Amino acid sequence: MQITERFTLAIHTMLCIAYFSDKIKVTSTFIAQSTNSNPVVIRRILGQLKEAELIEVKAGVGGAYIKKDLKDTTLFDIFTAVDAVGNDFFNFHSNPNCQCPIGKNIHSILDEHLTKVQLAMNEEMKKTNLQELLSETKEFF
Repeated sequence: MQITERFTLAIHTMLCIAYFSDKIKVTSTFIAQSTNSNPVVIRRILGQLKEAELIEVKAGVGGAYIKKDLKDTTLFDIFTAVDAVGNDFFNFHSNPNCQCPIGKNIHSILDEHLTKVQLAMNEEMKKTNLQELLSETKEFF
């Protein structure tokens, strides 16, 4: 699979913004401390989330804010903002042996099944929103 850690970092980032933004200025440095990541990586993720219109970022040290209601932002929204993999969710080996009955048919054997897996995952991500995750987070405090 080609899902990178940007996805979970983006969820962590969104939850930090949702939880802390009414208490402090949530900056890339602050989020980087929470995620134990490089602030440059977090700034890239913030840029992607902003481009997807999920957050607003004030220039300098103004902080980041969630743009819409938490229940209206799903894991799928975050996934497509930072880790969209299009139709290449599953990465096939590049040169199957076309002389082999399996090798020459591997795409026709697997493509439809793997597409169903990807669509099921997408639908499952659409069922979980940030409000739910934030509620689960608060249970630990």
